[in-house]
Amino acid sequence: MTSLLDRLWAQADGADRVLLADPVVRAVPVQECGEELIDIAEVDQLRVDTRLADPAGHHRLLRVGVVERLVDAAKGLGDVRIAVVEGFRPTVLQQRYFDDHVASLTARHPEWPPDRVHREATAYVAEPTEFAPHVSGGAVDLTLVGPDDEELDMGCAVNATPAQSAGGCATGFPELPAPARAARARLADALHAVGLVNYPTEWWHWSYGDQHWALRTGAAHAKYAAIPPVRPEAPIRPTLPDDGTGALIRRQRGSTAVDLPHG
Repeated sequence: MTSLLDRLWAQADGADRVLLADPVVRAVPVQECGEELIDIAEVDQLRVDTRLADPAGHHRLLRVGVVERLVDAAKGLGDVRIAVVEGFRPTVLQQRYFDDHVASLTARHPEWPPDRVHREATAYVAEPTEFAPHVSGGAVDLTLVGPDDEELDMGCAVNATPAQSAGGCATGFPELPAPARAARARLADALHAVGLVNYPTEWWHWSYGDQHWALRTGAAHAKYAAIPPVRPEAPIRPTLPDDGTGALIRRQRGSTAVDLPHG
C-alpha cells in the first residue's frame, strides 16, 4: 500500500504537481463563510513558535475551523506537540515574501527568462493574489516539538528553499534520513486524518478551507477568501464559547477576534 508520504512525493515531483498559482487552483470558486480568526496562543493544546513572530501577532491567527482540526490532530500525537510557526499573513507581508524570493531566484539564475522566474517562485511562495492561502487565514506553517519543547528532526528547516535543502523541503522527499521521514509521516498522518491538506513542495505547509484544499478534496468551493487588514480596533470577545464539550482548552485571557463579512 502506498504511504501518504509517497503520494505527496508524486504530487510534488510528478504529473500530479499543482502549484498554488496554477489556473486550476485559481479557478476554484470561493464562498466566504465569515468564520473568524482566533489567536492560537489561547489554545493550550498547541504551541506557538516565535521564529517568525511579528509585533502585531498576525502569525498566531488562524481561522476557527483550522484551529479545531489542529486540536483534533494533537490528540493523537501523545507527548509530541504541534508548534505553529505562521498562520495568517497580511497581504503586504505576502508580497514581501514573494518579491524577496523572485529577487533571490533572479540573482541565482540570471539566464532564466521572467516567466520561468515567476513560475519557479510560485512553486515555493504563493503570489499575493486575492486568495493566497496564508492571506485567507486557512493555511498554517507548523512543525512538531517534543516534551522538552525542542523541535523534532524534520529533515530541513521550516521555509528552507528547494536550493537550500537540496529538494528535501518536499514533504515526501525519498532521500530523507529515517528519523526525519518518520517525524514527517507522523505529522502528515495526524493532519491528513482531520481533513487538512499539504502543499507537497513544503512539508510544513498545511491548509483547510482555501482553494488548494478545495481542489485536492473535491469540495465544491473554498470557504475562505482573503481577509481584510486586521484593525487595531477589532472587537475583543470570545470566539469559541465553552459548549461543555471541552473541545478547546483556552487560556483565561481576552480573546482577539476579527469580524469577517458573510458572503
